[in-house]
Amino acid sequence: MFRYIVRRLLQMVLTFFGATFVVFALMFANQDDPLQALAGERPITESQRQALTERYHLDEPFIAQYWHYMKGMLTGDFGQSLTGRQIGDMLEAAWPVTFRLALLAAVIAAVIAIVAGVASAIRRGGTFDNVTLVFTLILLSMPIVVIAPLAQLLFGIQLGWFPPTSGADPSMWALLLPALVLASSVFATQLRVTRTSVAENLRADYVRTAKAKGLAFRRVISVHVLRNSLIPVITLIGVDLGNLMAGAIVTEGVFNIPGVGFNLARGIRTEDGPLVVGFVSALVIIFLIVNLLVDLLYAALDPRIRYE
Repeated sequence: MFRYIVRRLLQMVLTFFGATFVVFALMFANQDDPLQALAGERPITESQRQALTERYHLDEPFIAQYWHYMKGMLTGDFGQSLTGRQIGDMLEAAWPVTFRLALLAAVIAAVIAIVAGVASAIRRGGTFDNVTLVFTLILLSMPIVVIAPLAQLLFGIQLGWFPPTSGADPSMWALLLPALVLASSVFATQLRVTRTSVAENLRADYVRTAKAKGLAFRRVISVHVLRNSLIPVITLIGVDLGNLMAGAIVTEGVFNIPGVGFNLARGIRTEDGPLVVGFVSALVIIFLIVNLLVDLLYAALDPRIRYE
């Protein structure tokens, strides 16, 4: 186990540097005039431009800019955005909101997907199974940029069931509709994986043996089938948690939630390279940690898995 964790940590370090390098390179190549984009229509004096250029090392080569950024990040300093705000302070304010939103969406998606997936697998070919497959197909074909404004218009404005916007300090009720929208982006895949995994395990020899021993069908499903079937589902949920945090850009923008996605979208619009790279770097770290925890859960779910 120890050797496995060390190997994974080394892989995480390489992945982190590779991901941040690619993102930094994309922002560096995309920068036309970030200072003027930040100022909008207002003119920038030559002294202001020179001072900001020196502060953010915009006059240095790309490798030198990347080195300055990584040197600060490794010491816990994410630097300043082009607006002069500390990126660390912005992360501290944005992360709790996005984490609550992503966690709520992940719980909603996992609970509904596992329950509906198990029911579909048990009743394969039935009405519930066919309706579920059609519904998931529709969800897979609709991007979140369509689902989010439609849900806001229908459930938030016309029906008035939920607040149409969440605001700066949203409650759990205000986050429920955005969480449902965000969960729709991963719910369909999780349900189909659960259905396939449960259906495959229902045909296994150990299930026939358990039934032959006289065990109740509910116990066979809950104790034997579900535990083995959850391994690919847990993997998908772990990956989806990172995807939900990164994919909250559209949802937070539509529902006016000042989280990570909201700040990322603003940073991209204003060509604020330090802000975008800082937030993406934090997302990469969260994504890698979640995937490591998911891998370590394998042994708890399936004793046959060994890491040595």
